[in-house]
Amino acid sequence: MTGIDAFMPIKAGIFRRTQFSDFKRSQRLQKAAVLILLGVFWTQTSALETFLLREADDDYVTGTMTIQNENHIVEAHVRAGVYSSDTIFDYSHRYIATRLFSRNACFIMKMNKKYIPELQEIGRLAFERKTMKAIYSPDNVWVQFQSGRSIFGTIKDWLVYGKPIEQLCRGLPLYQLVETQPPLNVHGCAKAGIPSILGIKICEKVH
Repeated sequence: MTGIDAFMPIKAGIFRRTQFSDFKRSQRLQKAAVLILLGVFWTQTSALETFLLREADDDYVTGTMTIQNENHIVEAHVRAGVYSSDTIFDYSHRYIATRLFSRNACFIMKMNKKYIPELQEIGRLAFERKTMKAIYSPDNVWVQFQSGRSIFGTIKDWLVYGKPIEQLCRGLPLYQLVETQPPLNVHGCAKAGIPSILGIKICEKVH
């Protein structure tokens, strides 16, 4: 075997690896282009859009999310038996309210741009999951409340929180939520939010 013959398999291997690398790069570029187009298409949809979403790790948990672009409202309804929840994102008043069926109470937090996607971004993500028929693990926001510190909403509170949150929470105990780190024991935390897009983990503060 000559030196040239010995070199040929190595050269062929390098060529195949280069082809594979170019193929993977092409796939990534195509996926990026599709996601950009999805974002463009979603911005052209109607002012009222409803999506059916599922949890990534639980086939029995389903949710619907409705986006009201004109009113700057997102409504999420998660159906999981006794652990069901309804959540409203009010982007005009910058508050989020979650009603947990297991506690028959409402939990309210101020929107933080660092953790909460903007209205258009939530719509784009939902449209992407619907079109691509993919289920993703959501980003999670960990929050906590203090038991025994609930109030019942007043007219002044509803002016601050807005009408949609009033309709969700009127007559129920209201708990204020604050952001926290994931606790060592998460089994006592409730799950809410938007399946496959944004999880809200609600934990009771341990004294």
